[in-house]
Amino acid sequence: MVPVAEAIQTIIDLAAPLGIETVDALSAAGRTLAETVRSGESVPAGPRAAVDGYALRAGDQGERGLVSGEIAAGREQAIAVGPGQAVRIMTGGALPAGADAVVMVEDTEERDAVVTVRASLSPGAHIHATGQDIASGQVLLEPGATIGAAEIGVLATVGKTRVQVYRRPRVAVLATGDELVEPWETPPAGCIRDSNRYALLEAVRAAGAEPVWSGVARDTEDELATRFDEARHAADVVITSGGVSMGTRDLIKPLLQERGTIHFGRVNFKPGKPLTVATVDRTLVFGLPGYPVSSLVTFEVFVRPALLALQGAPQLFRPRVDVELEHELRPDAVRPEYARAIVRWQHDRLVARTTGAQGSSRLLSMLGANALLVLAPSEQPLPAGTQVSAMLTGPLL
Repeated sequence: MVPVAEAIQTIIDLAAPLGIETVDALSAAGRTLAETVRSGESVPAGPRAAVDGYALRAGDQGERGLVSGEIAAGREQAIAVGPGQAVRIMTGGALPAGADAVVMVEDTEERDAVVTVRASLSPGAHIHATGQDIASGQVLLEPGATIGAAEIGVLATVGKTRVQVYRRPRVAVLATGDELVEPWETPPAGCIRDSNRYALLEAVRAAGAEPVWSGVARDTEDELATRFDEARHAADVVITSGGVSMGTRDLIKPLLQERGTIHFGRVNFKPGKPLTVATVDRTLVFGLPGYPVSSLVTFEVFVRPALLALQGAPQLFRPRVDVELEHELRPDAVRPEYARAIVRWQHDRLVARTTGAQGSSRLLSMLGANALLVLAPSEQPLPAGTQVSAMLTGPLL
């Protein structure tokens, strides 16, 4: 069996970023930037008022005569301020010719077209200078940046409406097994509803990739081969669910051996020992176990980082934190175990409790979990209060 760290490194080595495409910058949230973005202009383009008040000359003394008119944001007006004069100006208004400061309205008194200033002023007071926020030519974003709300705001500010990003991988999810029926069907005796395919499709989407619907392949060599070939020709990555263990109806590994290269077929890991990773031509293939929990946990630990690497993401792995166990826990005696847990703040420390029975088929153990506890093999129970490492998969409570 391959150790977990070696398996992850093998996968990352196979997951080079895909090609680059140009997309609408204003709807590129979640994408990874593939270019350097520089501002082609200064922001603000000219000096602007930072407050509501009066534009004037800071060096003038005494009262100022009020110039007719008012300067508001978004309206350029041919108004100039001479010695001993002032003009009303709103926040964001362009500083008029002759003025070098703005006094806040609270620091003034206006009567009979005369403004009395009750504050000390220096040139530049309450002014946003040209390029104060963004200088022309300034590097704003670099390759590898993840585009979020702030990045979209900056791109909009400088008029950058198209950006180059790494292409999202297309990921086909193919379930296997004669026993599977659709969720809306009543299972005949010996059958179960297909939960893995729908859970994995959503996990793929949450990882920023594009899911490709590939249906269910029945347990015959011909149907599996046909469905698999359709999936790999439609996608960059194929995820299969089930059919990777040691049974006579487990047909995924023989198919992959025939068509491509199997890089490993068993991992020293719980839950999900039968995980298989292969390449067929340029398609990366993950053969996940059929048990629902094993399927989702192996996706989280092994598949998700690969999908992020294919997108050129700068951060591939979930954050790790040290947590204190709230109760005794019995790890697996042989394999490293990733136990589903709820991590929360308690006073000044992080504590964790598992989500109950951790069986590979018990999908309820995933509900509410925001972490996977990374437990080293041990024949001894871990008492309450033991510090262990946790991979955060959701927000802290």
